[in-house]
Parts: sequence; C-alpha cells; structure tokens
Amino acid sequence: MLAQSTRVTDLVQLLTPEGERIDHPRYPFEISGEEARGLFRDMTLVRRFDTEAMALQRQGELGLWAPLLGQEAAQIGTARALHPEDFVFPSYREHGIAYVRGVPPANLLELWRCVSYGGWNAEDHRMAGYALVIGAQTLQAVGYAMGVQRDGASEAVLACFGDGATSQGDVNEAFVWAGAQNAPVVFLCQNNQWAISAPLETQARVPLYRRAAGFGFPGVRVDGNDVFASLAVARTALERARNGEGPTLIEAYTYRMSAHTSSDDPRRYRADAELEEWRLKDPIERLRAYLTKNELADDAFFEALDAEADELGRRIRDECRALPDPDPRSMFDHVYAGAHEQLAEERDAFLAYLDTFAD
Repeated sequence: MLAQSTRVTDLVQLLTPEGERIDHPRYPFEISGEEARGLFRDMTLVRRFDTEAMALQRQGELGLWAPLLGQEAAQIGTARALHPEDFVFPSYREHGIAYVRGVPPANLLELWRCVSYGGWNAEDHRMAGYALVIGAQTLQAVGYAMGVQRDGASEAVLACFGDGATSQGDVNEAFVWAGAQNAPVVFLCQNNQWAISAPLETQARVPLYRRAAGFGFPGVRVDGNDVFASLAVARTALERARNGEGPTLIEAYTYRMSAHTSSDDPRRYRADAELEEWRLKDPIERLRAYLTKNELADDAFFEALDAEADELGRRIRDECRALPDPDPRSMFDHVYAGAHEQLAEERDAFLAYLDTFAD
C-alpha cells in the first residue's frame, strides 16, 4: 500500500512552495497586495502567539499546549472566508481561527493554564469553546447546522478536526447526519499527517477527502500550506452551505511541524528528514516569497511586523501570568442543574479539608 504522504493528486494549489502564483480551473482567485499582506500578518502573529504559548508551558506557566506550527495557512485562509454570522466548532488546536474570530489571547490561554473551563462567550465570537474529546464537536456542529437550516437563516457552520479524528465514530455519524439532512456545514479536516504517533497510512487506505462521496456530499483536498488555496476553497464550500447546497469535506493537506502537544516527543516516531522536507513548504515563507517577488512588501513592512510580533509576545507573557487563580470551591458549580446529594457531600468534605489550611 502506498503511503498517504505520496498521494497528492487532485490537490488544489494556487501558490507553489517557491511562492509562484498559479491558477486552478475550479477556483478562480484574485487578491490585492493589501489583502496578501494582511494574510501574511495574520499567520506571522498567530505563529508568534503559538511560539510564546509553547515557551510558557515549558516555563511551567501552562499545564499543556497543543501547537499549530505549520498549520497557519489552513486555519487563517479558512477563517478569513467566514462571514461574521457563521459559527465555528473547533477542536483544540484552532488558535489561528480563534485569532481571526477575535478571541483575546489571554482568554485562549485560560483553559491551558487551568483557570477556567473555556475562556470566552461562544456567542460573542461565533465560536464554541475548544473540544478536548476527539471528534465530539462534529456532531454538535451538525446539530447546530440543522437548527440553522430549520430557522431559515443564511449561515454556515464550520467544524474543525484532525486526521486522527476521522477514525472516530462521532465524526462518521456527523457525516451521516450532515449528508442525509443536507446540513449547511463545512467539515475542515486538517490532515497534518500524524494522529499523535500514528501515521495516516495506518488509518486510511484512500485520501480522506474521498470519504465524503460515500456520505453523499463533495470532498476536496487543498494544499493546507497554501493560504490562497485554503481561502478560495473555503469560500466556495461555505457559500454552498449558505445557499442550501449542503455539506462539504475539506481535507487541508498540511503538516504538524511541532509536537502533538507539549507532552509529546515527535522525535520518537518520525524521521528528521520528513520534517525537513516539510520545512521547505512552510506556509509563511511561501507567502513571503510571493510578496517579495512581486514587490508587494518591502523591508519596512517586514520590520514593522517583527516589532508588532515582539510586542504581542511581551503582552501574552504578561497577561498569562496575570490570570487569576479560580476559587477552588467553584469546581462544584454548574455540575448539575439542581441539587445533588452526593455532590453536596463531596463539596462539604472538600471545604472541610480546605479549612485545615491556614490563610
């Protein structure tokens, strides 16, 4: 059986790894210099946020972190295709999408610092909280999309997950319901090649986007390191959903250049040569090459952006360390809608234990 990493046929690409702009017959695409610089800024700042968060975890300031290094183009391109009224159901690595939806970095870090259960109001940002149960958010997304459909609203729903989640029953059930109900949902599968330590070829015999056909809706594979293609494909899929044409599965073919989470050591299961091969396809360097070759950005732009990234890094460090610790008693709040005898007993015992410590 051929490895999945060699199966790149039908890949939608508008920007080559060398920064050359190319056309695709199904996805006509125009972009101004200002818009291209904006995408570059998005990816650069998101990468700096991700880098700072990983460093904070190593310093003991965060309990865990799931880095997105290498997946910036898939997330930023897709998120910039969303309309304000669209709704997102993320997994736990969608830091780029959260950035575009306006979630403040400090709020995003609350969950990983273990000082809150989420960090933001879903309705304020039209984005649900992070889902740590693999694939569970896809069923929630489809249910929400069915509600949108019945309300007659012109909204699209975006469900995000990784390649490993496609082996979960929840994801396949979500596909069944979405296809059968013609739900206005777009499934964004960020295929970063590794489900923790399991390579994709141990999970799937065919490219993931082809699974959509079995559930009755289209699938497309996009170069997930190409922010232009990610934007173009997402625009088309989201517009289909808003127009009542049903779901789409987007397989963003990309690569996780860092660990699965900060508790993972990818050197134990993947070769350095594979990582180096994908470094040559870096989404940020690809767009930098395009901007430079076409004289759409000068040294002053890049220097100003570097300074902005440095300021963001400083602010993230300060805001993370300033997050207040929660009252330990609050863990018993909102567990049940009403009174619960066993929980009350556990709460009383815990409070008695806390009282044994001096203030």
